[in-house]
Amino acid sequence: MTDNQRAITDDQRQRAKLIWDYHQMSHDVRPVDAAIGLGSHDLGVPAFCSELYRAGLFPTLVFTGGPNPTAPERFPRGEAVHFREHAIDLGVPAEAILLEPTARNTGQNLTFSRDVLAAAGIIPQTVLLASMPYMERRAFATARKVWPEVEVICASAPLEFDDYLKTIGDDKHVVDQLVGDLQRVIEYPKLGFAIEQEVPEDVHGAYESLIRDGFTSRLLDS
Repeated sequence: MTDNQRAITDDQRQRAKLIWDYHQMSHDVRPVDAAIGLGSHDLGVPAFCSELYRAGLFPTLVFTGGPNPTAPERFPRGEAVHFREHAIDLGVPAEAILLEPTARNTGQNLTFSRDVLAAAGIIPQTVLLASMPYMERRAFATARKVWPEVEVICASAPLEFDDYLKTIGDDKHVVDQLVGDLQRVIEYPKLGFAIEQEVPEDVHGAYESLIRDGFTSRLLDS
């Protein structure tokens, strides 16, 4: 597959859908002490956070993330800064938002956000982690490792896989991300970054076959 070949076959889509479903934790969204919007390239995250805030699910919202490592031009002042501005535009009061503008990975997102909350006098018992849909499981596994004392709910904008593909407009990029995040779910526990998650056989088979098909741009450096 070449870099400019952005469409995927029906078979590749079906295999990617298996991984998409696995990444989703399907947690019940309910009121929590605080929410954390994890930085990414997707403004759907602050939009989803804003929707939940307006529904009264939490009083405090942290946006976390420095420059996007793969697309720094997307949010030149950093993910958290742009997410905060977008949420304010969508009606979240500025005083309800805390900013963590330096994290460069998910472990730092959580650790630094915990510190920001503590500095504001907030020691939450329950936290909602809002992310892109395919980041839910990795966010959960990371949180259980670096912040085990807090109860974590993982959530993302309720989009079906095909709808998400249309929203992003680049099928190959999405599948690359799905594959890359699954590799991190598998490998990060060995590095001490996350707790281990069982990967079903069919999901692992889909993952390996998509790597063979060339969906490799988000794989870790070996």
